[in-house]
Amino acid sequence: EASNLELIKKLAGAWKELPASQKQVYEEAKKTDWKRYGEQMAAYKAQLTPAQAAALKEERRKQLAKRRSLRAKRELNLLGKPKRARSGFNIFLSENFQESEGISPVAKMKKLFDTWQKLSTSQKQPYLQLAEDDKVRYENEMKSWEAKMIELGREDLVRSKNQRLKKKPAETAKQAETAKASSGGKKAKLKTEE
Repeated sequence: EASNLELIKKLAGAWKELPASQKQVYEEAKKTDWKRYGEQMAAYKAQLTPAQAAALKEERRKQLAKRRSLRAKRELNLLGKPKRARSGFNIFLSENFQESEGISPVAKMKKLFDTWQKLSTSQKQPYLQLAEDDKVRYENEMKSWEAKMIELGREDLVRSKNQRLKKKPAETAKQAETAKASSGGKKAKLKTEE
């Protein structure tokens, strides 16, 4: 009758109360299972072709990248990063979603998208104005949030556009000039060699 979360909490409490001597049995079982898993995994990887091994490695890389992305998003939410500005269509969608016809949410969205496409510019104007207001709100909230992050020493979370603005204009001009000079010299050498 208990939910999974309640059940896990009860089991965790029972595990904490368990004496170390009784925990040892489970720890030993874990070690043997882990060893068996390692052997099975090694045997499985040995029978793979190089293409299959590369595909497996790529899939694992994608999984880890997705996990890192989710952790980063979760961290930003915990730090109170403002939600992005909504578009005119998003505002239209949120206002009309409940009343729209359709069996599934996807069908409702398709119907609303078609309705949005058929609206005239004057009918879309209130939604577009609300979207502009929301964009201003987002920019203001982001500026204050980024200032807070800089105070906390988290410059890595500040948008890159702001980081570029911090560079001195003379410094970037010098870098561009040296890059042009170095590439121009190579082209001149190639022409003379031909």
